[in-house]
Amino acid sequence: MPTAQEKAAFSERLKFALRNSDRPIKGATDLARLFNLQHRWVGIAVQSAHKWLNGLAIPTADKIATLAKWLNVSEHWLHYGPPPDESGQTTGEHPSSAKTRLLMEKIERLPEGKAHFVKELVTYLAGSLQGAARSL
Repeated sequence: MPTAQEKAAFSERLKFALRNSDRPIKGATDLARLFNLQHRWVGIAVQSAHKWLNGLAIPTADKIATLAKWLNVSEHWLHYGPPPDESGQTTGEHPSSAKTRLLMEKIERLPEGKAHFVKELVTYLAGSLQGAARSL
């Protein structure tokens, strides 16, 4: 039986994957509805989605497989977190979404001047976001 800490960690990974998905998910109702469109077998109730999002439950392996495929993350990462490296320590890295990987590849193919501009723009915007968060 998963511990409360394992359930909470799963919930954080699920929310991270949902934030990085192609389609915004607005709570448990949206999650249940969209999950049920993906899952081939019996769907889930809104209460199950609520439990996943709030760290109260971890779905069964078949449901994790559906979530992972739908959200473009590995089943292992979604269920357990990042795998350990050779030393046995976890890397702490989150998997990139397919959308992010494609964007990174496009930036890498840009001519040097344009790539530099994009990097500067991202750096500026990231700084603006951090400043906005500090002022809250």
